[in-house]
This record gives sequence, C-alpha cells and structure tokens, in this order.
Amino acid sequence: MLALSVELYFIFSLIIFSIGLFGFMFRRSLIMMFISAEIMLMAVNVNFVALSLRYYDAYWQVVAALTIAVAAAEAAIGLVLFIYIFKLRGVPTSDALDSLR
Repeated sequence: MLALSVELYFIFSLIIFSIGLFGFMFRRSLIMMFISAEIMLMAVNVNFVALSLRYYDAYWQVVAALTIAVAAAEAAIGLVLFIYIFKLRGVPTSDALDSLR
C-alpha cells in the first residue's frame, strides 16, 4: 500500500480550498457560491484529518465530524435563503441579496 506523507494532504487541502475561494469570490450565482463554501469546508476537513494522522490523535477527527454537521446546517439555511430569494426576485444571484433588508 502506498503511504502518503501528511504534507501532501496539506498541499491537497490548500489546492481544494483555493478552488473553493476562487469560486466563491468570482461567481455571482448563489448556488455556485454555496457549493464553493462547501468545497472550502471540506478542504478544512481534510486538514483536520491530516492533523489527526500527524499527531495520532482522534480529537481532530471529532472536530472534522462537527465541521461536517455545521456544513449540513449551512447548506440547509442556504437552501432556504435561495428559495426565498428566488420567489422574491426570480433571479438567484448575489445582487438580489440586497432585497433581504
């Protein structure tokens, strides 16, 4: 079995986080922004698992599981906001967020 070093997990996580950050900053569609936020959260989870591998501690796996729960809650709230904006404006873009005030 091929054993990967922990540094490769950190590099992989950095690349995935950068892709998510790029998608969040330069997309106007709310769906793409939420997907990019989920990608960034999963990159953070990869970091937590890599920390667990490095320090031989299950604490970081528990933190990763809690982060997955937070990501699920964020997705549920994001879906509710997306449906509300779509009903209100008919266009699911980030420019329509001003109408929530």
